[in-house]
Amino acid sequence: MIETFFCPLPHGITLSVRAAGQRGRPVLVFLHGFPEAAFVWDEALAYFAQPQHGGWRCIAPNLRGYERSSAPADPQAYRARHLVQDIAALIDAVTFDSPTPGQVGALVAHDWGGAIAWNLAATQPQRLRQLVILNAPHPGAFWRDLRQSPAQQAASAYMNFLIRPDAAQRLAADGYAQLWRFFKGMSDTSAWLTLALQAQYEAVWALGLQGGLNFYAASPLRPPTADDPGAAGVELPDSLLHVSLPTLVIWGLRDQALLPSLLDGLDAWVPDLRIERLPEASHWLLHEQPAQVMSLIEAYLMRHRLGD
Repeated sequence: MIETFFCPLPHGITLSVRAAGQRGRPVLVFLHGFPEAAFVWDEALAYFAQPQHGGWRCIAPNLRGYERSSAPADPQAYRARHLVQDIAALIDAVTFDSPTPGQVGALVAHDWGGAIAWNLAATQPQRLRQLVILNAPHPGAFWRDLRQSPAQQAASAYMNFLIRPDAAQRLAADGYAQLWRFFKGMSDTSAWLTLALQAQYEAVWALGLQGGLNFYAASPLRPPTADDPGAAGVELPDSLLHVSLPTLVIWGLRDQALLPSLLDGLDAWVPDLRIERLPEASHWLLHEQPAQVMSLIEAYLMRHRLGD
């Protein structure tokens, strides 16, 4: 059973949250990406809340700007430090009655949620025991390839469309035709995109797209253009790159936006690393291969939980 609630945070942001599992149990937090929302984790929330799969208290927030979470108008309110602050405060709020207040068993994160999770794991590692990433590039690898790889620059060119002032209007046109192309251009959606799931997506998009687009507008990690150096114009501090926590990365190798080369050299930043490659999955691996993804996550969580 999925429950929903609003979680006010001390710094004035409120996140709408989906959850499953018994309060007071160890907590897992699931972070979504663009153009999704917390509902994409519903199957995983219900699965991991079951006693035979760990009996976790499972929490999936809608990130700021999404669904009914707070959506500041200023794109600068979507800089990484603010997004990390949201999740750190959320962890405090949802673990106060858990066995480890202030700390979750794992962050499980996809796409933009993964960008936040990488950052939180690097800067506040005490807040989680382990990290699980689904097709979300490590900031060092993304920074490297956006500067040096013509292939990744071309694959990420859509980011420069998403920062246009008219992007939300264009994405909403003709029944969200451009947004659906993000899915259908990468995946055989006939295998998983039911009418009910399509309706869930469109109900969230109807609440507003600009919040999600502000993540792109606030980030300098994008391909360079004639008018904007993008990733070439920034330096990433070492403190944002090294993750000492046990980390599982699951990667759909058919991702056309985030290329498999982003996995190269990852162990230099993340020494306690396991990578699982899914050759037949795309960026939308959670929809395409949910059973396989959850099985890999469960095995990893159990491996580390046995050491409690």
